[in-house]
Amino acid sequence: MVNKKIAIVCADFNDEITSVMLETALQRAKKQQLEVVKVIKVPGCFDIPYALKKIILDKSVDGIITLGAVLQGDTDHDIIVADHCARKCSDLSVEYNIPIALGVIGPRVSWENALKRREEYAIRAVDAVKMLMEI
Repeated sequence: MVNKKIAIVCADFNDEITSVMLETALQRAKKQQLEVVKVIKVPGCFDIPYALKKIILDKSVDGIITLGAVLQGDTDHDIIVADHCARKCSDLSVEYNIPIALGVIGPRVSWENALKRREEYAIRAVDAVKMLMEI
């Protein structure tokens, strides 16, 4: 695969986790010979779909990776945020016929578990978008 261009949308919330996810994804994309032409940071995972639509309408990429972490708290807020993010990412992917990989950890994940899984999720998101672009 040559000259496939991708964008990364990364949530700033839980930056100790997502900043490592972003660096890992950038390294993995390079290894997979994918050109990262845009990196957009958003406040949190709930905001990812807005950035996705902006990128999609720009028509400058072949695929998009999302990165974020939605950690368990004392309420069901994490479930609502993670569900919204995943559903809208899927909806946009199908509606606009563009691969979007969901690299969002959560819901119902602890801080410690998210720290352990941050690199794994980023790598899987890059690999997923590459695979989807080959279909």
